[in-house]
Amino acid sequence: MDAIENLRRSLERSDIIKIGQYHYFVHPISDGIPAIEPELLAGLAAAIDERVDKNCDRLLTVEALGIPIATALSLRMGRPLTIVRKKRYGLPGEVAVHSSTGYSTHTLYLNGVKSGEKVLFIDDVLSTGGTLRAVAEAVRLAGAKLCDVLVVIEKGQNREKLERELGIGIKSLVQV
Repeated sequence: MDAIENLRRSLERSDIIKIGQYHYFVHPISDGIPAIEPELLAGLAAAIDERVDKNCDRLLTVEALGIPIATALSLRMGRPLTIVRKKRYGLPGEVAVHSSTGYSTHTLYLNGVKSGEKVLFIDDVLSTGGTLRAVAEAVRLAGAKLCDVLVVIEKGQNREKLERELGIGIKSLVQV
């Protein structure tokens, strides 16, 4: 069974919990629970690698569950990986942006992305688009360009609106 079909089947078996008004599925790719199997991670990295713009300087993800996916892809593509953090470091050039999702709000901090770089953003889930909006803003403020976006799991109906708003196509491996 290929990685995307394996992912679809495992999503169908996921538990769903409600946090406020937000329905949240619990799955290894989005939560690390019960465990992220190496075969699934390697398969997803291969599937992502086939679908993204190779003409990028670096990969970018947001802590926490984008990290294993983007790490596997970084190793496969041989590109550096930068992690947007929820912790302020105060380093020179640090960019801070506000993020509001379906279940939380954060300030996100981008460090190490250089002006003129082309950035490939990888994340586990796209739902409300709050994280992606914030990351796109941080990349723009850093003087870099978001050259491609891929999320493993697309939840809901927000992709087309976000594509128009941000001026970039958003790819996903599965829609739920």
